[in-house]
Amino acid sequence: MKRVLVVTGGGDCPGLNAVIRAIVKRAMHEKDWEVVGSIQAFDGILREPTEIVILDNKAVSGIHVRGGTILGTTNKGGPFAWPVKNDDGTWSGVDRSDEMLRKLKHLGIDAVINIGGDGSQRISQALYEKGCNIIGIPKTIDNDLSGTDFTFGFQTAVQTATEAVDKLVTTAASHNRVLILEVMGRDAGWIALHASIAAGAEVCLIPEIPYDPVKLVKRLNERFDKGKGFANIVIAEGAKSVDGSMHFRESTDKSYANKHLGGVAYKLMKELKDAGLEVDMRETVLGHLQRGGMPTANDRILAAQFGVKAFEMVLEKDFGKMVAYHHPNVISVPLVEAIGKYNYVLPDSDIVRTAYGLGICFGN
Repeated sequence: MKRVLVVTGGGDCPGLNAVIRAIVKRAMHEKDWEVVGSIQAFDGILREPTEIVILDNKAVSGIHVRGGTILGTTNKGGPFAWPVKNDDGTWSGVDRSDEMLRKLKHLGIDAVINIGGDGSQRISQALYEKGCNIIGIPKTIDNDLSGTDFTFGFQTAVQTATEAVDKLVTTAASHNRVLILEVMGRDAGWIALHASIAAGAEVCLIPEIPYDPVKLVKRLNERFDKGKGFANIVIAEGAKSVDGSMHFRESTDKSYANKHLGGVAYKLMKELKDAGLEVDMRETVLGHLQRGGMPTANDRILAAQFGVKAFEMVLEKDFGKMVAYHHPNVISVPLVEAIGKYNYVLPDSDIVRTAYGLGICFGN
């Protein structure tokens, strides 16, 4: 019996369970394959005792409608930076990748399917270079992985953000306020941009287009002068002003390399006040609501396509690749291509031009 190991790493997002289910469903057509899952990314392999589970039809029945992941996940540590506490109380990362590869061989693992975002796929590439038979599946609500048109989880996050703007419009209009909604996305503005277009926000602020608070105040005052009486702003967590920097705090968590973003909505409100905006303002940080809940139909379908394709790549021994969606096809691309560059919103792209055409202000 051959074995394929499924891993879900990084942040959770809607659609992970749908991918796991699709892998198992496709593997059931092959009588000589068994699917197993590692608990909390690769940590389940590295822990003693090992934490892996059998993924059969019973285990995945009906999970495609559920958010999160039945395997659990983590965005800390990993095979190349396993957290170890030093004698002085500080933490450092230890490379346990060789040990993990030996454990995979001992467990009879013939191939690994790693479901995750940019950081997870960098781990995939590093393991592939060490001889691991590994395939990546792109997962992130931020849609910031190059090599694929879209990642699953993104459309559900956009839907959540859009519904939030829809709700904020009514309270903004009732109180003649400016409502600021902060959404996720890290260094990319995809969620903010799509939600702004879908919900009809007046202002969209994204990392790729630095904003000028003075120009924003002028635009908002013009709207209020015309008797509109309210405005909605969608700001990506990584957005920054023309003379500022990204708003974040350094992580104090062990083995967590990323900066903690969040709170830029409060920073923006202060900037607008300092620039002379006198209208009533309120802010809402959507936060992890964007990661939770049932995946949309679109994300379930994309996740199913990715899962089936990934297992078929295992059968074809097409390792060192990542599943990708290039409309209208699901294909494979080299992992080095997928992680080679960050998927930013291009300021001269068609979707940005669409937003300008709708009268959305980027503050530039």
